[in-house]
Amino acid sequence: MLILNRNRVLNITGIYTQSRFKYYGSKNECHLTKFQKGFPFLSDDNVGNLLIVCKIASTSYQAFVLEKDDEIEDFFAALNLSVTDTNKLIPKQFQFLPEDIMFECFITYLKKLKIDFPPTYDIATNARFCYNIAHSTTVKSILNDPDSNLLNWLDAEFKLFKTIENDRYSKRIKTPFSTVEELVEIANTILNRRKSRAGKSLEHHLSEIFQQFKIAFESQVITEDNKKPDFLFPNREAYLNPRFDDLKLCVLASKTTCKDRWRQVLNEADRIKTKHLFTLQQGISSNQLEEMIKYNVQLVVPSLYLKNFPPQFHEKFLTLDKFLRHIKTTQEMY
Repeated sequence: MLILNRNRVLNITGIYTQSRFKYYGSKNECHLTKFQKGFPFLSDDNVGNLLIVCKIASTSYQAFVLEKDDEIEDFFAALNLSVTDTNKLIPKQFQFLPEDIMFECFITYLKKLKIDFPPTYDIATNARFCYNIAHSTTVKSILNDPDSNLLNWLDAEFKLFKTIENDRYSKRIKTPFSTVEELVEIANTILNRRKSRAGKSLEHHLSEIFQQFKIAFESQVITEDNKKPDFLFPNREAYLNPRFDDLKLCVLASKTTCKDRWRQVLNEADRIKTKHLFTLQQGISSNQLEEMIKYNVQLVVPSLYLKNFPPQFHEKFLTLDKFLRHIKTTQEMY
């Protein structure tokens, strides 16, 4: 007999409950209790639906309710199950992979969208949520390895964006365009949206990392001459206070690529001598790196990307983890 009798967080298609369930192997019975008042799946209309409960963390489960015959048959076919296999535990080899759980989370989010395309912040937030749920990501794991988690979030967001994009445009691109102008207009809309998302994506996820590390910062604040650095530590008020110690100030620019645009950071935050620049670019020439050092630009790169830069410059770089600990130490010292 397998008994799971502690209170668990159960998420059923976007509804969260503190529920309890017990599975009795000898009786082949599963008892679910402690649903909140007005729980929508207890009515007679739901008899015959298929309930699938998946363990996603030590005390957290996600459940899916399949209502249509086609959906139920597809589920049985995908896991090579028959109708007689219901009301029991699914063997371990049939457990969903993290990618499957993340994609199902994407679909749930997509079904709730009431607008054509959500803002970039919403896409980034929901991509992180789905990734963290699928991979059981904890605050501790983020603090232990911010570099890898940042890259994983960026990858998850790109996959979510493609899911939304394919859903919104799949029918349209299968229909002939009446004019060249119409084709160009649709193409420009798609391309501009892609550029907008890519430009903001890195900022959104870095902000989440800073919050998890409990670092004081402000983003896109105006300093002198209407300059607007991506991230200012600890905040604009401190930066504009002439009595605030310059050594306690830091600025970070975030650019997915910086081969040509790194010089833009030189004119940001005049009070701060060293300009930190976070980039996802994998590899920069030695000449450019020498020039960056000459102008007091210190690169911050994900630890996995260090191998793509000339070895003699590695000690001049900061990984995201080292940058975070540097800022946190500075803010705690003063």
